[in-house]
Amino acid sequence: MNRIVFIFLLFAGLVIAAWLAWGGRFETMFSREATVAWLEARPGWGGLAGAGLLVSDLLLPVPGTVVMSALGYVYGVAVGGLLAAAGSIGAGIAGYGVGRLLPERTARKWIGEKDFERSHRLFSGGGGWMIALSRALPVLPEALSCTAGAVRMPFGRFLAAVACGSVPTGFVFAWIGTAGRDTPGWAMALSLVVPAILWLAARPWLKRL
Repeated sequence: MNRIVFIFLLFAGLVIAAWLAWGGRFETMFSREATVAWLEARPGWGGLAGAGLLVSDLLLPVPGTVVMSALGYVYGVAVGGLLAAAGSIGAGIAGYGVGRLLPERTARKWIGEKDFERSHRLFSGGGGWMIALSRALPVLPEALSCTAGAVRMPFGRFLAAVACGSVPTGFVFAWIGTAGRDTPGWAMALSLVVPAILWLAARPWLKRL
């Protein structure tokens, strides 16, 4: 098995293990109604706490889309969308940082010199679309962010990819929360299609990074 695939699966496995250990409890704690009530009980700093919950999704099985829709319900599309996008971007940066903490020499040894260079070229080139599209999905965002950090994807390109995925995802689910609707399938489609369009539009600029 390609070593980078193994490293990716390792990161994903850690996230899944956390979900298996605490996922049911967190689903109960962070139902849509419970999350809205939790945010409304903290009028001064609930929005920032909600964004913080999204960042903590790196380690804990927090239902991110539920938190995003609750932020939209409580704070409206504009503010709720900004908070949701900021939390998602923060989670991505945290994951990248975790991967980057692994010394490059160790990463090259674990992954293998050839696979490390191949993965670095992938994430440094057109592979950023994977980062962008993953932001609306479970498990993948954390695993990809950590992997991107481990193979030293340039931070500027990573940040652009995370923003391309997090901003539309945050605003789409905030709008759903404002409208008081459950998450429909087309909302997930929008959260995948729009990041792809933004990433393609940003690629000419990203060549300078």
